[in-house]
Amino acid sequence: MYSETVIYTDGSGKTGKYIYVIPAKKIVKIFRNHGLTNNEAEYSGIIAALSQIKDKNIAIFSDSQLIVNQLNKSYKIKEPRLKVLAQQVWKLCESRNVAFNWVPREKNKAGKVLG
Repeated sequence: MYSETVIYTDGSGKTGKYIYVIPAKKIVKIFRNHGLTNNEAEYSGIIAALSQIKDKNIAIFSDSQLIVNQLNKSYKIKEPRLKVLAQQVWKLCESRNVAFNWVPREKNKAGKVLG
């Protein structure tokens, strides 16, 4: 039987916070790393989720169109620091079926928690 873990991620460069939420497992993890840009915080939320969740079939939802399109390889990544983060994400996706999806901010469960 096919089952998919659904993860919502969000990041805030203003506070250096990033988060992931897995509604079905009732997991909410919030992290802080000062000095991150908003995009770095977004990537950090995805990296944290993929690092700690070992499931094989994962759907990740983010309200950052930029990050989703970069990870889906629809957009080129020009910023060197973001390239490094994207490579970390892709490495964590090896041997897994991971889908990156954009969701409007108001429907992002992680964004609601992060505020």
